Amino acid sequence: MPGKRIKATQIRLYMSERKSGCNQKKAASKAGISERSARRIDTGELNTVSKARRHWRTRPDPLEAVWESVLVPLLQANPALLPITLYDYLCDYHSDLVDATVKRTLQRRVKHWKATQGPEKEVMFRQTKQPGRLGLSDFTELKGVTITINGEELNHRFYHYRLAYSAWSYVKVILGGESFTALSTGLQEALWRSGGVPEEHRTDSLSAAYHNLAESEQLTQRYEGLCRHYGIKGTRNNPGQSHENGAIESPHGHFKRRLQQALLLRGSHDFDSLSAYQAFIDQWIGKHNRQCAVRFREEQSVLKPLPKRRTQDFAELYVRVTSSSTISIKRVTYSVPSQLIGEKLCIHLYDDRLVLWCAHQEVYRLPRVYAHNNQRQRVVNYRHLIHALVRKPQAFRYSQLRDDLLPSEDYNRIWAYVDQQLQSRQACHYIVKLLHFASQYECEQSLGRYVLRQIQQGQLPTQADYRERFLPPPPSVPDIPSHQHPLADYNQLLTHTVEAAYV
Repeated sequence: MPGKRIKATQIRLYMSERKSGCNQKKAASKAGISERSARRIDTGELNTVSKARRHWRTRPDPLEAVWESVLVPLLQANPALLPITLYDYLCDYHSDLVDATVKRTLQRRVKHWKATQGPEKEVMFRQTKQPGRLGLSDFTELKGVTITINGEELNHRFYHYRLAYSAWSYVKVILGGESFTALSTGLQEALWRSGGVPEEHRTDSLSAAYHNLAESEQLTQRYEGLCRHYGIKGTRNNPGQSHENGAIESPHGHFKRRLQQALLLRGSHDFDSLSAYQAFIDQWIGKHNRQCAVRFREEQSVLKPLPKRRTQDFAELYVRVTSSSTISIKRVTYSVPSQLIGEKLCIHLYDDRLVLWCAHQEVYRLPRVYAHNNQRQRVVNYRHLIHALVRKPQAFRYSQLRDDLLPSEDYNRIWAYVDQQLQSRQACHYIVKLLHFASQYECEQSLGRYVLRQIQQGQLPTQADYRERFLPPPPSVPDIPSHQHPLADYNQLLTHTVEAAYV
């Protein structure tokens, strides 16, 4: 265009269009130049060769007085110094030699020095991935997103397993920390789902596998036993070198981003149950695994066969049931049926449940609860204790488990009302009888709502009221007519019996 300097990029574009077959007019239009300039390029009047790069200075070096004597020694002593830090230093101690115009010059000079004379940088060596050689495990957390189960926040993390060659993955929701139980359960589930065992299992320095304070030696032996059972070589990367586990560290971020997007698409972070949440994750991991199905089939063909059965994926603890019908596991107090008081139980401690064994037989199961922030927790089922409390209801008022015995917010409100309206003895008697009735006839939720509605209407239902409402109807006895035989008929039977004895 008139009055504008033609750039070298326009000339190169024009020449490229001409070589591709465009005429002079069309090529000039695409390059944004006039036809006259195009003719000058074709005839050689307009030089298409860029000017040689100059090697002389056009102004004095503004850093000449301080670069070699001041700045270079500082960079050599600490190469991590930033240009802005050095500029502030010059402003403080050499303000007569610098001004704001040298900031950009200083940035370019420092960048050039670090690129040519700075310390050597770490080099990443990309590895050749062989099918069936490496499987990786790690734990990760979903930060910035709150998952709820029926409105209650779920404190959890993920166990993540990945085959390095095919990128086949498995993710499991973990309720506790990075325990051996979580590692063993997740790894075994992943191996059986993938249908084979890789040669090597790589982790970082997981406490579940290598150290856990006083239990360090025992945990290490258990992890080694797990690896021996599956014929897999357990390895770990060097402490602090997470890039050595990069084949799973980076996919952590990809998985969590996909999960966050899936939750946004779903429109809710609340799930009906933990199994529903796990199924939702399995669905999205399944989509990822379908994308790498070809490489997975290739890798699956060279995986080592699985053993005949799984190995132990739980921790064993031995506890004795207290006289309060409770046991304490990992800073959590659980109630158990009172028949077990005084018995020494073997507890199989899984990631999500407790299995109680007595005399080598399973006697009870409990959902596992975790104590967070070093706060003790209680898991009390009033059905375990209510039969004993009925015989001494006054023990309810000052029981250490009083608030835990009330199964829901409805019963908390009922107790607060009767404790205020009735005398102490009557209040304890009322709430204990109410809980006992709910336990006997499995009507806890409906009974609590009924009593609370009556209270809101200014009436406190009596035991007779809720028994009449919730007791099942008495069974009807059919009227069966009977006929009494004459006694003479029995004499005939006796006669036949005597005759048969003489025959």
